[in-house]
Amino acid sequence: MGTERERIAGWIREGKTALGMELGSTRIKAVLIGEDHAPVASGSHDWENHLEDGIWTYSLEEIWEGVQDAYKKLAQDVKEQYGETLSVIGCIGISAMMHGYMVFDKEGRILVPFRTWRNTITEEAAEKLTELFSYPIPQRWSIAHLYQAILNGEEHVPSIDYMTTLEGYVHWKLTGQRVLGIGDVAGMFPVDTAAHDFHQEMIERFDGLVAEKGYPWKLRDILPKALTAGEDAGCLTEEGARLLDVDGNLKPGIPMCPPEGDAGTGMAATNSVKVRTGNVSAGTSVFAMVVLEKELKKVHPEIDLVTTPAGDLVAMVHCNNCTSDLNAWVGLFREFASCTGGEIGWDRLYEVLYNKALEGDEDCGGLLAYNYFSGEHITGFEEGRPLFVRMPDGKFTLANFMRTHLYTSLGALKTGLDILFKEEQVKLDVLLGHGGLFKTKGVGQRIMAAAAGVPVEVMETAGEGGAWGCALLAAYRIWRQEQESLDAYLGEKVFGGRRGAVVEPDARDVEGFDAFMERYHRGLPIERAAVESLRD
Repeated sequence: MGTERERIAGWIREGKTALGMELGSTRIKAVLIGEDHAPVASGSHDWENHLEDGIWTYSLEEIWEGVQDAYKKLAQDVKEQYGETLSVIGCIGISAMMHGYMVFDKEGRILVPFRTWRNTITEEAAEKLTELFSYPIPQRWSIAHLYQAILNGEEHVPSIDYMTTLEGYVHWKLTGQRVLGIGDVAGMFPVDTAAHDFHQEMIERFDGLVAEKGYPWKLRDILPKALTAGEDAGCLTEEGARLLDVDGNLKPGIPMCPPEGDAGTGMAATNSVKVRTGNVSAGTSVFAMVVLEKELKKVHPEIDLVTTPAGDLVAMVHCNNCTSDLNAWVGLFREFASCTGGEIGWDRLYEVLYNKALEGDEDCGGLLAYNYFSGEHITGFEEGRPLFVRMPDGKFTLANFMRTHLYTSLGALKTGLDILFKEEQVKLDVLLGHGGLFKTKGVGQRIMAAAAGVPVEVMETAGEGGAWGCALLAAYRIWRQEQESLDAYLGEKVFGGRRGAVVEPDARDVEGFDAFMERYHRGLPIERAAVESLRD
């Protein structure tokens, strides 16, 4: 044990480390890895967005307070475990929740409060831009926020000197560089995957669209420079070192990798950046990322098109709702158990109920539920109402009840995946699963395999999360061989060919899930009626 500690302490002293920091929606996490790519120390800071004049936001003060606190706790962890003061790091990477709107004037002052991905206030702009580009533009993309501000006649627009995302902003302040990783670029504006850059023809269309406004900028002027994984994204400046480490121990000059979004770091953390691989993150919300062999034949509003950190095209199916309603029902069963004097732990309860679901009918016995705590764009809902409904002669058993709630937690996701796999004939070799749905061994995997119709793999390292994935991108920046691709680096040097537990789709489960989805789509008017009838 002492030898291992001394080995890691040596890496820390010599800067043979990489740091990833990710600003998620509820937690900022920093992870330091050593030469073997395994985490050696971490620190985190909890935070929450808040509603300000109808906008979901975080203040600049909250951003830096959280970044500094997470870094400070990481440095303390290093000191406590290895007796070393963290002063040099091999490379640093910054990641955050994708999309949103941060705009600054020539003096670097923010013009309006940060508008996060959570805001659904750009419907008019998103629809008009989708038509203009013949390319799906989701409401949360930066360009939709910009054009909506233009449509609204907001007075700050002429003063814009720089528009970026949260990770782009933090990276800019640490390095002075106005750059962004290609995966996050693809969450701002459509990209040209061949050029690994913003799509020039679409930029020209946008400039033409707003030309009559006479703004002092063209779109290119205010966008960051697009970079792919491994490219030089600048170094930590003296000012940046003081901003990150308030104790003043961290030295400037540390290389930094291109800042990436949480989708890109999730792909890195699950070794799913290669063509015909994908990953699905299933927790409070759920999204699937599928690396494409070629462009889709049609524009699908349900499908976002983004890229891997290396610039390969990715189809993204993003849904607002996943396990919240399922968790609420599990909580109800726990309350019942408590009333009978039988205390049961959460892990055991999930294990019992999830495994009970596997005893149910493949089509859930005619039962139906919707897990819509909030709206779901894939099925056309601005609001949601959690709902359970059944025919009087439905097979109302505990097994079918739990299976129904597991199925419906993936109902909106399957709607999007069916577009990819059935309409577009996208081919996928494996889907890497991570998140709370997969915590009970084997069950979430089997349900996901039935939904997607492809093998689902869960790796032990998937739980390390996006901050670890960001650290891997930082490691790739400094430790890769010349011409070594990101998927080769991850596959050989990080994951070493290791496979996790793989569950193949069961034909009866797939058929049953398809039957359930027919009922799910027929029943959407029931959910619509609930939304319209039940209001505060």
